[in-house]
Order: sequence, then structure tokens, then C-alpha cells
Amino acid sequence: MHYTLCDSILDLVQNSWEAGAETIELRLMESAQRLDFILKDNGCGMTQEELKRVIDPFYTDGIKHRERKVGLGLPFLQQMLEITGESLDISSVKGEGTLLKASFNLEHMDTSPVGDIPSLFLQAFTMDGPYQMIIEREKQGMDYRLDRHELIEVLGDFNQAQTMVLLRDFISSQEDEA
Repeated sequence: MHYTLCDSILDLVQNSWEAGAETIELRLMESAQRLDFILKDNGCGMTQEELKRVIDPFYTDGIKHRERKVGLGLPFLQQMLEITGESLDISSVKGEGTLLKASFNLEHMDTSPVGDIPSLFLQAFTMDGPYQMIIEREKQGMDYRLDRHELIEVLGDFNQAQTMVLLRDFISSQEDEA
């Protein structure tokens, strides 16, 4: 199980990336009481049969990770949500993509800590490949938007250490203002 909510969300972003998504959109809305997220991608998507089984920890498609016999990211997230009285909403169309929505009750004693939002965004932006990532963040009346392609254009190659430092500083500055 992931320690923070950011770890769980990053796992889902990585699923989108591994599913071949060219565009990944993450919307993260936070108040004192709740953290809501919406993750949308245009990856390979799932059939209705796959969608029914995706929460089963003993199910994996056997394609992304041929050596694994289980897929635990979504089952652990579902369990975490159920423990706190919340639920996960997943819809998907084969060949078109997937949409996930969840809300975390931050006041519930069993909710994991939120974690490091700037690190979540940094890691989501620096996975390899030409994919587009749009992040929309709302936090107690303040909001900002991050566009991966725009940031690469301004900052340069994310594989360079100095660029990653600049990217982290920029994301942290946006988060501090929000």
C-alpha cells in the first residue's frame, strides 16, 4: 500500500503513461476537508470485462508487466477509499482511454497523508516520452495550470539536472501561492 495519497495518484498517472496515453490530464482539487482528483487519458482503455476485473488484486492483463501475477495499485486505492467511506469511479472505452475520479476525506482518521504535491507533479512530468500532461490544481480558492509541453519549451530537456531543479522550483512556487 502507498504511504501518501500522492503516491497513489502517481501510480495512476504511471498506469496512464504505460497504457500508451498521448495526453494525460490530472485535476487536483483540495480544501481543508477533501482532496478530489480526476485523471483522464487517451490510452488504450479497457473493455467492460476488463473494467469489471481491474479492482481484483489477482488480475493483471499480463501485458505491461509480464512477470507480475497481481496488480495492486487500484485495489489498494479502492480499499483505502472504502475504509474512509468513499469510492472510486472508473470509466473506460477500449481504444479511447480511461477516466478515474475519487475523493478523499482528509478529516477521516484512516486517510493517508496527502504527501508532497510538487514531487507528484515533477515525477508525472518527467516520465520518458513525448506525451502531453496537463495538470489543473485548485487549493482553497487559488488555482493554477501546468502544461508539460509549454514547460519543456520554456525550460528545456527534463532529463537535464538543472532543468529538473528549475521545474521543481517553479512547481513549488505555484503550490506556495495556492
